[in-house]
Amino acid sequence: MSGHSKWATTKHKKAVVDAKRGKLFAKLIKNIEVAARSGGGDPDGNPTLFDAIQKAKKSSVPNDNIDRAVKRGSGLEAGGAEYVTMMYEGYAPGGVAVLVECLSDNRNRAAAEVRVALTRNGGNLADAGSVSYMFTRKGVIIVSKADGVTEDDLLVAVLDAGAEEVNDLGDAFEILSEATDLVPVRQALQEAGFDYDSAESGFVPSVTVPVDLDGARKVIKLVDALEDSDDVQNVWTSMDISDEVAKALDED
Repeated sequence: MSGHSKWATTKHKKAVVDAKRGKLFAKLIKNIEVAARSGGGDPDGNPTLFDAIQKAKKSSVPNDNIDRAVKRGSGLEAGGAEYVTMMYEGYAPGGVAVLVECLSDNRNRAAAEVRVALTRNGGNLADAGSVSYMFTRKGVIIVSKADGVTEDDLLVAVLDAGAEEVNDLGDAFEILSEATDLVPVRQALQEAGFDYDSAESGFVPSVTVPVDLDGARKVIKLVDALEDSDDVQNVWTSMDISDEVAKALDED
């Protein structure tokens, strides 16, 4: 398994913990509002909204909150904000590249919070284009091993739909595809009877930076600081961690 996938494992475990703490609720609700505003409030005709709702349900967001978010986004209920997507680029300690996706109704606040989180944790903001060229947008689907699903099962189900690879994350599998193939791959999974934890487009690094345990801890601390901002939706890095570092992180 690649170093990137080791980092994906760490992110997956961290996301489970964050979900239990309720940290993700506001961000998941925001995603639903934006998806409903851009593609309509019917999840059957809006795959982005469908996936946003599924992810919220997986994180135990109450159905009433989800329904109200759909209504606000589609204009059926007052109170929806005008959110704008922004991408910021930077570097973490050790020269690790960082991409930060924000979804905010206040561009100045979002930029300031990203800059502060980076500089206070040994990183720095970079010029547009200086980091993004090292990443490729991909479809990313996470499937839990809880139901006894195997890698071979998944490969049979999704390869013809456009999946490129399946990575073992320990307690889950990560399915990667072209971003444009995300919906057909997700549909192929469902048709084969497999459940999934999340299905969304994300950025995968084409160039990675190996880090030792201390370096990995610094990058994760920076990512945590970024994700503490309500305006930050996603953070991707080019960190490459070894088996030994991954094991030590699990013991932290």
